[in-house]
Amino acid sequence: MDTGRTVVHIVIMGCGRVGSALAQTLEQQGHTVAVIDQDPTAFRRLGPGFGGRRVTGVGFDQDTLREAGIEEAGAFAAVSSGDNSNIISARVAREMFGVENVAARIYDPRRAEVYQRLGIPTVATVRWTADQMLRRLLPSGAEPLWRDPTGGVQLAEVHASPKWVGHKISKLQEETGVRVAFLTRLGEAMLPTSQTVLQEGDLVHVMMRTDDVDKVEAAFAGGPEEESGH
Repeated sequence: MDTGRTVVHIVIMGCGRVGSALAQTLEQQGHTVAVIDQDPTAFRRLGPGFGGRRVTGVGFDQDTLREAGIEEAGAFAAVSSGDNSNIISARVAREMFGVENVAARIYDPRRAEVYQRLGIPTVATVRWTADQMLRRLLPSGAEPLWRDPTGGVQLAEVHASPKWVGHKISKLQEETGVRVAFLTRLGEAMLPTSQTVLQEGDLVHVMMRTDDVDKVEAAFAGGPEEESGH
């Protein structure tokens, strides 16, 4: 467990296999969790050791969301079995309650791009992993994906501040000292050129020296130099 992370309250809609696993993982990491499901028997999946809230109802009902603590939530995950329910509840969480980190699970990948344009990060079931969903709910810091055998160099996804949006990858590399290996944009991996411009919602995967992780995280979080103190 990483005790250095800030505790976040997270609301999860859907207590199926995905939602229950996500809830248990987040609670083990020290966060507070509330799970919403229409079927009260679904909460059995959480097990007797789960200490979070269990709220019976639909995830796009505002009273249900308030009961789950949406007003103090830092993240919301919509992982029920219905695409429409997931996207509606994700939009309510984002637009009505101002939750910063929202993610919706989508079964139909053709819809995912449409929802991304609405500002809701989506995880299509085909590509779904718990790690991907966690990264959208708790996007701070760098998450190592690979290390070389000596441990000196690593490939990691690093959370980039919105201040970098609209700037070229070449500027990002120059100011942070990393090499951008690839981007994930609208659920698809792409190899950027030096002229590629960072867009909202891009996930940035970089190669960097392991010793430089803290410095790189700070540079990604701070934004371009002229915007961060000049």
